[in-house]
Amino acid sequence: MTTSAKITLDDIDLKILRELQADARLPNLVLAERVGLSPSPCSRRVKLLEQAGVITAHRAMVDRAAVGLGLTVFAGVRVEKHTRGNADAFVAAVLAMPEVVACHLTSGDVDYLLEVVVPDMAAYEATVLGRLLELPAIRDIRTSFAMRSHKVGGPLPLER
Repeated sequence: MTTSAKITLDDIDLKILRELQADARLPNLVLAERVGLSPSPCSRRVKLLEQAGVITAHRAMVDRAAVGLGLTVFAGVRVEKHTRGNADAFVAAVLAMPEVVACHLTSGDVDYLLEVVVPDMAAYEATVLGRLLELPAIRDIRTSFAMRSHKVGGPLPLER
């Protein structure tokens, strides 16, 4: 398996990544034991994976409802004109919105697919009407609401 950073991942690297996806807080000693390395080489490998951009962050998974963010919305956005300026302005605006937890440029019926996490419908309405629809490049927004989530932010399938 090769990444965009031109680093070749071996079986040990993949084991490290699987373990860290399951629990990023694993102490190096435990991680090393689980992947069959001594602590020093294990730590070096993790640092190399971070430097190569394979590991991009260490995060805690937070229960959305427990922190008052009970509504997950998927918004398909179509833009008016496909220009670099419109795309850059749209992406910059979306990146500035903390409610948008994911933004994907897509093919098909919509140009972008956004995952938006807000407390309730009123907050989503304020987000859409107050910010997204004000962008000049937006043609329309098609919205779907998550009724129940069964898998959120799951680990990547790192099989060989």
